[in-house]
Amino acid sequence: MRHFPIFLDLRGRRVVLAGGGEAALAKLRLILKSEARVTVFAEDAAPEIVDWAAAGKLRLVERAFAPGDALCAALAYAATEDDAEDARIATLAHADGALVNIVDNLDGSAFITPAIVDRDPVTVAIGTEGAAPVLARKIKADLEARLPSSLGLLARIGQGFRAAANALPMGRKRRDFWSEYYFNKGPEALAKEGETGAELALGDLLIDHLHSAPTTGRVDLVGAGPGDPELLTLKARNLLDKADVVIHDRLVSPEILELARREATLIDVGKKGFGPSTKQEDICALMVEHAQAGAHIVRLKSGDPGIYGRLDEEIDALDAAGVDWAIVPGITAASAASAQIGQSLTKRGRNGAMRFLTGHDVKGFAEQDWRGLAQPGQVAAIYMGARGARFLQGRLMMHGAAPDTPVTAVENASRADTRVIAATLATLPQALQDAAPDGPVILMFGLAPRAASHELARLRRDPTLPQLQEELA
Repeated sequence: MRHFPIFLDLRGRRVVLAGGGEAALAKLRLILKSEARVTVFAEDAAPEIVDWAAAGKLRLVERAFAPGDALCAALAYAATEDDAEDARIATLAHADGALVNIVDNLDGSAFITPAIVDRDPVTVAIGTEGAAPVLARKIKADLEARLPSSLGLLARIGQGFRAAANALPMGRKRRDFWSEYYFNKGPEALAKEGETGAELALGDLLIDHLHSAPTTGRVDLVGAGPGDPELLTLKARNLLDKADVVIHDRLVSPEILELARREATLIDVGKKGFGPSTKQEDICALMVEHAQAGAHIVRLKSGDPGIYGRLDEEIDALDAAGVDWAIVPGITAASAASAQIGQSLTKRGRNGAMRFLTGHDVKGFAEQDWRGLAQPGQVAAIYMGARGARFLQGRLMMHGAAPDTPVTAVENASRADTRVIAATLATLPQALQDAAPDGPVILMFGLAPRAASHELARLRRDPTLPQLQEELA
């Protein structure tokens, strides 16, 4: 992020702008919504600017920008639409100590002005680092359509009530009060009784919340999916927005953690196979501790919490402590990986069932029903199996699995940095060693990427197949 978004208090402060044409008009329409003292320098100003000056909305100086014109100014805009003149103005304004923006010149500007959705005092600023103004305008139009015009009035009423609301303790109880006002009682009262009704509703609501019973803590055991934030369920996203504490696994992507409330406490309890990890009993203790303190906890697990997530152990601990809990399923890595390689997890005539296996457990490499898995047409998703690839290969081939059985390794399934490593049972260990994956890997036994599976079917019809099998072995 090159440009850090802030909201600058311009009440009573100087803002200067040099220019009198279309570029100047566009900026002034936005700047004049603020409480700044605006001065425009233009030898030939547009009639609209002249009218604004006559109405006292700004001060118009009908000459070119000169040294000292930006003294004590918070912001300065160069908007003459002449590159050389704008550069001269920027140099002078910078020397006067002002932050400078050259219209349509990202590299020459110390700040940029975003697209704005105005529901004063609610303001939404949209920036694209100057890369896609058309995209910013589209987002602005979408938000304008979605945010009711009454939103600003509700916010102004609420702003005047903030001191009274401080009677509620900081944190969840105060958040619940404001949430009920903005999304329930406030809009209802405003629609029925207008501004006075909304103000009265605030007072009644505060009394209700002051005398309500203390909130009890709870834990939601939430599946974060395979990593792509767009694959997060709506329920999971809503819970992240409400949680006081988020206790998350190492594999939960940063993009998903960004969806948590800024005020939420994030606790990393990451575990890494064959590496450092947080003890399961410590994770359970953390959940119980925060819940008993009245917090709403989201226990965020990669994929689906019920698949190799030690879910039962955590539920048992919560039950033993008398803590309320709920499970929110997520998309598991097997589903994301199969979608990525263009294959179905089940297929008529090939496999009517599939297996979910773990490559290792707390005791080391995990033993499975190798004889059953080695049969033709079997499909399995093998979690945490990359480090045990040679062990898996040996067990399966020892029980009769064909060396040319496809095995596809998918690293970081669904994420932007995903990688598909196509192999066979015979080539799997070397393929993984060559690829040296660093992210989480799931092995899709019996499945090849769609294009590769078509090629494999052709080779199996080829009379030279025995020679191929000998090479693979």
